[in-house]
Amino acid sequence: MSNLKTIVAIAYDFDGTLAPGYMQEYDFIPNIKIANEDFWDKSDKQAAKHDMDGVLSYMLLMLKKAKENNISIKEENFINYGKSIQFFEGVEGFFDRINKYAATKNILLEHHIISSGLREFVKGTTIAKHFKNIFASGFTYDEQGAACWPALVVNYTNKTQFLFRINKGINNAYDNSLINKRIPEEQKVVPFENIIYIGDGETDVPAMKMVKLQGGTAIAVYNPHVKKSKNGELTPREVCKGLIENDRADYLAPANYSENQELDIILKKIIDKISSEIELQELKEAIMKR
Repeated sequence: MSNLKTIVAIAYDFDGTLAPGYMQEYDFIPNIKIANEDFWDKSDKQAAKHDMDGVLSYMLLMLKKAKENNISIKEENFINYGKSIQFFEGVEGFFDRINKYAATKNILLEHHIISSGLREFVKGTTIAKHFKNIFASGFTYDEQGAACWPALVVNYTNKTQFLFRINKGINNAYDNSLINKRIPEEQKVVPFENIIYIGDGETDVPAMKMVKLQGGTAIAVYNPHVKKSKNGELTPREVCKGLIENDRADYLAPANYSENQELDIILKKIIDKISSEIELQELKEAIMKR
């Protein structure tokens, strides 16, 4: 194999994929003195009333409720909320371990977040340092440093644009010229066949489908601790199984990132496959040059 390392990118949803539940539910929503269910219900009703994007709605409601309760909404406050987020088993030790495994296959792993949650919260987590990009919704701030307007909204359909940013090596959300520029396949930083997307539900369907259509791999993960459904809803595992059956994802696994668990094994096999395909291509090219 060539001495030049091949880049493989893993793109993760956040809520329900790396951490149970919604990131706002750990500290922020309790601080504004409202039940989790009531917050999301109010957000949904507000979105319906104004024919509004659901992510924009929850971001607006956060600002409204924080103001009502005299809660500071500076960037550092939001970052601090991220410190309380608890992860699925094995997450915190996963990145260094899988990077080392990939390196033995001459592969450089990149990790990216693509989430409808808040980038400020993600930046405050213990795992933020592992991500090349945190593509997530976020606020802009006024002269006093208070959140005043959405800077970026990531919803389930526009998640796909960030896959193309990863593909082309665009490490920001604002450059709309390069994202639309035609780039020869051999010049793209991360070919789609080297992109792995990990998500947990129906809001990940467009991103999963896009990755699969372009030759990459999609993995559906579920909370292994939720065994029963509520109000006749599907369990997390049933949702993920449906993604496989409907050709949205390639594999499903419990959201346990520990060594030798199903997800860890699947990811290593995918890395092995990419490595083997590169070796085969290099062998083919060497034979053709004889």
